[in-house]
Amino acid sequence: MQTTFTPEQLTDPGTKRANEILRACVHCGFCTATCPTYQILGDELDSPRGRIYLIKDMLENERTPDAKTVKHIDRCLSCLACMTTCPSGVHYMHLVDHARAYIEQNYKRPLSDRALRWVLARILPYPTRFRIALLGAKIGRPFARFIPDPRLRAMLEMAPKVIPPVSRNDDPQTFHVADKKMRVALMTGCAQRALNTDINDATIRLLTRLGAEVVIPKGQGCCGALTHHMGKEDESHATAAKNIRAWVTEMDAGLDAIVINTSGCGTTVKDYGHMFRNTDLAADAARVSAIAMDVSEVLMKLDLPEGDHKGTKVAYHAACSLQHGQKIKTFPKDLLKRAGFTVLEPADSHLCCGSAGTYNLMQPEISKQLKARKVQTLEALTPDIISAGNIGCMMQIGSGTDTPIVHTVELLDWATGGPKPPALTAQKNTTPQVPILR
Repeated sequence: MQTTFTPEQLTDPGTKRANEILRACVHCGFCTATCPTYQILGDELDSPRGRIYLIKDMLENERTPDAKTVKHIDRCLSCLACMTTCPSGVHYMHLVDHARAYIEQNYKRPLSDRALRWVLARILPYPTRFRIALLGAKIGRPFARFIPDPRLRAMLEMAPKVIPPVSRNDDPQTFHVADKKMRVALMTGCAQRALNTDINDATIRLLTRLGAEVVIPKGQGCCGALTHHMGKEDESHATAAKNIRAWVTEMDAGLDAIVINTSGCGTTVKDYGHMFRNTDLAADAARVSAIAMDVSEVLMKLDLPEGDHKGTKVAYHAACSLQHGQKIKTFPKDLLKRAGFTVLEPADSHLCCGSAGTYNLMQPEISKQLKARKVQTLEALTPDIISAGNIGCMMQIGSGTDTPIVHTVELLDWATGGPKPPALTAQKNTTPQVPILR
């Protein structure tokens, strides 16, 4: 694609990177075949190719974003399926992230939009605040049908039936092992710590059982993805910087990997090197990105014993951030098969479930259509369990099906001697059990 940025414009690092990405696009349109919003809406401007044209025009002309451009950029899930499909290697993620930051700086949204984004940015990344909000949503959920704004209804409907108690395993500490094979830091996340504490508990049990010393670093927190995808760069970089400093401290003491069990966070952390490339944290950010790994990557390095759950059919949902963002497609399935499960895949495994961070709260109508399609293809497999590697996908899909959905790590923990995942037992709806590991 031909661009006409001036030399002065290209002195800005974001614009320079956008120019490189735009020039790689050859207008082929392969991306439209795998774009979820284009598949549903049928509008060229709701495809990656259409959005690229809008972004190019906005950035080249340095114009104030108009409502039409903002609408179509906002509708992008950042599922990154287009990056998997693109034959030219167009790095759409960096382009749309830069466009969102530009919009955040130059466009004044309607008051209701500004208020919603302000609330989400100040609640979701903070587990304690999020727990309080979930409690309020749980109380208000019976009245959701009377609320005219679909976004507010979605916020009430997202509250789980049971809000798990705080897990002390998420506190800063070290879980030692007798025969240490590696030393890893576990990113405990933010929303996940409020929505589902079973995931981190199972991750710690599994890693230590396989010989990994697990450190919960002091000072870590939200990866910054939630605010990053809203274009709030200052806020996202501030939280990311805290993680970088916390992890570098542990790296200096010897660290083989930073383990991330929420794939949406993993995609962002692995991009810290790019995010901080022009700052004084550039070197440390690059070090962090270099050893950041999805939990499935780490488990492939350890000796996971074979299991025997062949009578249990598991429908594996491939989170977009894992298969498209991190290009990890086979590891979770390979691990589940090694553990003895019968693994099934839906026909639309490359398409998004509609969760996409805060997307299901800000674009609930489109999100619900994507969820319905995903649930239909998963249930068509008649599985005993649905497995996924991302808390957002688990909440999204779980709200549309009676089939239990659990994190891949919980199944692997169960298959190698851990407890049966609480989501598969009656106790999940009565008295949640969160074991303390010491």
